[in-house]
Amino acid sequence: MSRIFISAAHKSSGKTTVSIGLCAALTKQKKHVQPFKKGPDYIDPMWLGAAAKHPCHNLDFYTMSHQEILDTYARYQESVDINIIEGNKGLYDGLDLDGSNSNAALAKLLKAPVILVIDARGMTRGIAPLILGYQDFDHDINIAGVIMNQLGGSRHEYKLRQVIEHYTNVPVLGAVHRNQEMSIDERHLGLMPSNESSEADKQIDLLATQISEQVDLDSVLSIANSAPDLNLPKYRFTNDSSNKDEVVIGIARDAAFGFYYPDDIEAFQHNGAKLVDIDLINDTHLPDIDGLFIGGGFPETQMEQLEKNTLMRQAINDAIESGLPCYAECGGLMYLAKSITWKNKTHLMSGVIPGNIMMHEKPQGRGYIRINPTQNCLWKTAESPNSEIYAHEFHYSSLNNIPPDTIYAYEVLRGTGVDGKHDGIVYKNMMACYAHLRNTQQSPWVKGFVDFIRTCKKLAKEMKR
Repeated sequence: MSRIFISAAHKSSGKTTVSIGLCAALTKQKKHVQPFKKGPDYIDPMWLGAAAKHPCHNLDFYTMSHQEILDTYARYQESVDINIIEGNKGLYDGLDLDGSNSNAALAKLLKAPVILVIDARGMTRGIAPLILGYQDFDHDINIAGVIMNQLGGSRHEYKLRQVIEHYTNVPVLGAVHRNQEMSIDERHLGLMPSNESSEADKQIDLLATQISEQVDLDSVLSIANSAPDLNLPKYRFTNDSSNKDEVVIGIARDAAFGFYYPDDIEAFQHNGAKLVDIDLINDTHLPDIDGLFIGGGFPETQMEQLEKNTLMRQAINDAIESGLPCYAECGGLMYLAKSITWKNKTHLMSGVIPGNIMMHEKPQGRGYIRINPTQNCLWKTAESPNSEIYAHEFHYSSLNNIPPDTIYAYEVLRGTGVDGKHDGIVYKNMMACYAHLRNTQQSPWVKGFVDFIRTCKKLAKEMKR
């Protein structure tokens, strides 16, 4: 049950870099590290998972109940040396005034000691009231240590240590000096995803070395081991795939596409689906599959290579026209459109969706959303037909030139979607949306998709008889 919660005073304090470094450094010490990430996110978990060599799992108040968060944590925390939960934004930041979905609320739910990462640039004596204020704001939060980040040098570190030791009772666990080499390239959607960076392993090794040298890892482990017992029940695995025909689903995994929740991937397997990786940049044909899943990513950064692969673009177009069940999210939707325009360059995509993608400087849709399935939704994506789905979106693109008779799977209640009112374009057996769904109790979309594929496969067999 060893665990710590890594948070910060505010966004962009460097907690993700520190968290990645901690995961990598402890893993190099032969510790079994299990990372978790608060909120909806793909990119940070990809780095954390790569650093820990175990998939990172998301814990999110918006899409999950408290019990579901505890169940998810219980499922993956067993038999590990330390669980590292990284927050998002600042410790007390969140959607609601009462802080019910804040990082602090998650730390309390998991009874996790908090290590506060503080961007100390330009700070000396002022760091003390900051720490004292964070301690005093909520006495149920155990701020068990601080890691100072972005320090200007040894003299700066010495002054800060003196101030913190004199005015507070919070131990200093580390002092990370400013180092441009430690930064991970940033993009319009945040940290560059590790699946796209050939230098990812090298970067993770660098972070491991820097954190090992500048953070007291033994003290971090000691704090993690001091976490109180959560009294969680032992997780029992249930498999819904018994007595069901296996279906084979192609899943896009390459430099352009890689945004998938590990829990969703496991849900496919639990529902009797075999996933086969497809590289839309280099593969020239589709394997023998019953369905296709194209998740999110950054297709605009690979649009020239995607366009050059005319055989794959045509293969996907032909397959969907022939009735292949297909689900696409955000980046997948972009690939299924006619073209992508970015930085004054336009490249052709698969052309299944009769619209054009335009990239913008600012987000066109960002944050948590609520959508309501319509009668046109091809498979069950919500707990019941009238249930709203809680999901998220984050896209800098817009889909333009859409025909007025376009059929949509969802009504947008909060968020942007395709046009501010609708999301989930339906064409034959394809659904493509900007929404990112999570397979949760309120939205068991994976089972719905797999069951739909199984039904289509059965109908196709009957038609051949």
